Amino acid sequence: MSISVDAIRDCLEGALPATIATCARDGTPNVSYVSQVNYVDSAHVALTFQFFNKTRENVLVNPRAAVLVIHPQTAARYRLQLEYLRTETEGPLFESMKAKLAGIASHTGMTGVFRLRGADVYRVLDIAQIPGQQLPSPTPRRNLLASLRACTQVFTRGVDLETLLEDLLAALAEHLGVSHAMVLMLDGPGRRLFTVASRGYPQSGVGSEIALGCGVIGVAAEQRTPIRVSHMTAEYSYGRAIRESTERSALGARLETAIPLPGLADSRSQLAAPIVAGGTLLGVLYVESPQDLRFSYDDEDALVAVAAQLGSAIRALQEVDSAPEPAAVPAPQPAPAGGTPVVVRHYALDDSVFIGDDYLIKGVAGAILRKLLADYLRDGRTEFTNRELRLDRRIRLPDLADNLEARLVLLQRRLAERSRALRLEKSGRGRIRLCVERPVQLVETPR
Repeated sequence: MSISVDAIRDCLEGALPATIATCARDGTPNVSYVSQVNYVDSAHVALTFQFFNKTRENVLVNPRAAVLVIHPQTAARYRLQLEYLRTETEGPLFESMKAKLAGIASHTGMTGVFRLRGADVYRVLDIAQIPGQQLPSPTPRRNLLASLRACTQVFTRGVDLETLLEDLLAALAEHLGVSHAMVLMLDGPGRRLFTVASRGYPQSGVGSEIALGCGVIGVAAEQRTPIRVSHMTAEYSYGRAIRESTERSALGARLETAIPLPGLADSRSQLAAPIVAGGTLLGVLYVESPQDLRFSYDDEDALVAVAAQLGSAIRALQEVDSAPEPAAVPAPQPAPAGGTPVVVRHYALDDSVFIGDDYLIKGVAGAILRKLLADYLRDGRTEFTNRELRLDRRIRLPDLADNLEARLVLLQRRLAERSRALRLEKSGRGRIRLCVERPVQLVETPR
């Protein structure tokens, strides 16, 4: 092909509808609009299959089609000669196109009308530009390759996970102009994601949860594929995602234990990239913007590359923090100040923890805090190792992808936000220290 699919990816954003021409078995032509032409790779595209119409009937008996796409900023027009190959009704490509179509439908007032039945995959045989007047190409916002290179420098610093996540989100803001972002980690076999870091929101939302398959974030995690929506969509909104997440909770999460997920009330562009290492899903890197069409295919490529390196960095940190370290002399623990004891309530049903009447955390992070406090009250211990936490059966870490370091970061940040009497800090490689500023009373509620 004289023009590659990669060269016209901006025409495949769905900002302007494409036109498809097909022929019946007897050669009768048919022309209609198609909501979305989706980039698959350098030799393939996918079109939305929404209706059992004449176009669908034609391609099943005559698999050749011609599609006209338009550049949303220059008005340049291109004709694609296609050959129909197959229809996918599930999987990463289908879910990605379903999410994007929901945004297009919401933007055009067609919510409830546009429904993806399948992703029709076509081989691109040829691309030709149609002569005509067009506008100059817009000036790129930034050199994405140079910005990506600058962002990935954070992975060379050899810092702990908390610092790594903070530095990464700051780098995305500085070099890629991403002002609103968060990192969520997988909660083992529980099919849920929990927020461990965020940037650009009034509240950090650390500890908030969302189920796999819910919203842009949950779908990206479940399908292990990037999901990008360029227009606001009710179907993939936070409210819907949080509601479904709560409804799917096996424990029937109480409202008082629901930490609000951070996010823009007027989010119009969203991009979620799965964090994977060694074939194992670790979490999701999520960015958003109040602008339509803020994230392009190139932005998606950059964020996917960042997420891949983040996965490798997290896995490396896990291996370092799991390695045994020579025993350290425990730091002297000052006697807690007098006054009213801090009442910490632990509920064994879901390992939720309350400080007084205020919800703090639940799940594995709650079990970790309960273990630390129990050992402190029984033996006066304040120093602990990641290794012993992994081996402690009371915590019930999953065998695979335990994300212990992320859970410790989560617990540390929640304590910093919600308590002045308890603090968790890193005291060395693979070591943590519990700092207690007031007397503590641990109240256990059995199942």
